[in-house]
Amino acid sequence: MDSKRETRLARLFRNGICESKKQLMQFTPIFNDRIDAGKALARDLVQYANRDDVIVLALPRGGVPVGYVVAQELHVSMDVFVVRKLGVPGHEEFGFGAIASGGIQFVNEEVVQALRMPDTMVERVVEREKAELERRERSYRDDRPEPILTGRTVIIVDDGLATGSTMHAAVTALKARDPKLIVVAVPVASEQACEEFKREADVMSVCAVTPEPFYGVGMWYKDFSQTTDDEVRQLLNSARASATAGSK
Repeated sequence: MDSKRETRLARLFRNGICESKKQLMQFTPIFNDRIDAGKALARDLVQYANRDDVIVLALPRGGVPVGYVVAQELHVSMDVFVVRKLGVPGHEEFGFGAIASGGIQFVNEEVVQALRMPDTMVERVVEREKAELERRERSYRDDRPEPILTGRTVIIVDDGLATGSTMHAAVTALKARDPKLIVVAVPVASEQACEEFKREADVMSVCAVTPEPFYGVGMWYKDFSQTTDDEVRQLLNSARASATAGSK
C-alpha cells in the first residue's frame, strides 16, 4: 500500500477525523442542503433531460432528496436502489465497504488492513447492515416490482462520495441488470473517488464539485441533518405521482 495513503488513514482515524477542531472551522459549506445540492447537480446532467430511456436511482437515505430534485429538474423517472455502507466502528461516516441488493458485497481491503480491523469486526458490521438493507427494501418498495433497467441509462445519485465504497457496490449490482450506461452522479466528492469511476467500462461520473482537502461529505453542507424513512417514502410517492401525471 502507498505509504502516504496509509499515513493519512492512520492520522484521520487513529487520532480523529481531523487533526483539530480549528481545522474544521476553516471549511465553508458549498450547499445549503440536499435540495440545493440536487439543483446544482441537475445543471450538470441536462443532456439526460426529457428522455424516456433515463431513470434516476437514488441511494437511501441521503441520496433520495438529491435524486428527487434531479429527476424533477430533468423530467425523468425515479426510484431507489438500496445500498448499505459498511462503516468503520466509531467513525461510521467513513466506509470500508458496502452491500447492495442481490447479495453484492464490496470490501476495501486497503482500508481494512490500514485500520487493522479484525475479521470478527468486519463480519459484525456486515451482518448488521444486511438486516437493515432488508428492512429498508420492505419499507420503501411496498411490494412494487423493481424497475426494468435493461438498455436504459441509469443515473445513480447520492449526496456525496468520500471513499466511494457504497457507490462501487451499487455499480457492481446494477451492471448485472444490463443497463446501456451507468452515470454516477453526486453534488460533492473527493477527486480520487470521482476519478475511479471514470476508469470503469460503461460508467460515467459526474461530480458537481471536488473540493480538496475533502475529509467528509457532510462538511460541505450547511444542513446535513439525517433524512428519515418517512421523508424517503414521501419523496418516492411524490415522484410516482409526477410520473403518473406526466404520462396522461
